[in-house]
Amino acid sequence: MTRILIAGAGATGGALGARLLAASREVTFLVRERRQRQLAKDGLRFSAPDTQGTWPVRAVTTLADEKPFDLVIVAVKAPAIAGLIPELSGALDKHTRILPLLNGMAHIDALEEAFDGQVLGGIVKIVATLDEQSVVRQLTGLCQLGLGGLHGLPVPEPLIAALDVDGIEIQVLEQVMDKLWEKWAFIAAAGVITCLFRGNIGDILAAGGENMILEAIGECERIASAAGHPVSKEGHEQSLGLLTERGSEFTSSLYRDLGHGVPVEAEHIIGDLAARAKQLGIAAPLLHAALLQLRTHQQSLLRTGAPGR
Repeated sequence: MTRILIAGAGATGGALGARLLAASREVTFLVRERRQRQLAKDGLRFSAPDTQGTWPVRAVTTLADEKPFDLVIVAVKAPAIAGLIPELSGALDKHTRILPLLNGMAHIDALEEAFDGQVLGGIVKIVATLDEQSVVRQLTGLCQLGLGGLHGLPVPEPLIAALDVDGIEIQVLEQVMDKLWEKWAFIAAAGVITCLFRGNIGDILAAGGENMILEAIGECERIASAAGHPVSKEGHEQSLGLLTERGSEFTSSLYRDLGHGVPVEAEHIIGDLAARAKQLGIAAPLLHAALLQLRTHQQSLLRTGAPGR
């Protein structure tokens, strides 16, 4: 049986893990001590439109003395990657594949540097949350998991079969790097718009911000194109549809994090893209302005000692 490790048991990791456990897959979670205690006491509690249940789980806080896993699903926040890499080193062999499910690209660069040839590209589409009672709640029926090999390498068939369970729609992507950049361009544009103008899409449009929204989308897509991964026509139209919808209450995860404290993935999503824009010679004034605002907010929190997330 395929041995699966999921790093993180929050919204995404917990939801995918619940689906895999329901299909009797062998799953281990790598989590922090507080989450381990919750899982030991209550099990993994999961609720979705089509199902709900509780599963006893194997959750560990260290991978010392673990046998190598066949697949590692990385479902943690970007700042945790640096600490995760040395932890993973002892629980992998040359056959292990790593499937990160973060937005952006810096985590892939870091993982590939540490585990050359073992990293897959992954994109997850799911609306889920970990509520105050530590229940993983999938809020809609959407649960798509796209994966593909990097640098033309194939995805091992046993891993595809292990992930192909009820409740998860598997998509094997031939040009996964293009899709990763496409999603990054959208996520970054949404972050720039909502963080810079401090509101949801409907309010920004009502205030006369449509041209600024279009320019933010254009900046991010021009960077992707210059990097060799142009956004598809379909991807562009989807971005326009979501980010120019009148009356929409849509906000970005970066903006929501901003409201709760430190925007924990600001550097990973906005900072890294801004740095690549500079390297590629692409003008991106809105992107850089949003980054300055996010960094200023971070400095304010550090100066006042306010708690972050």
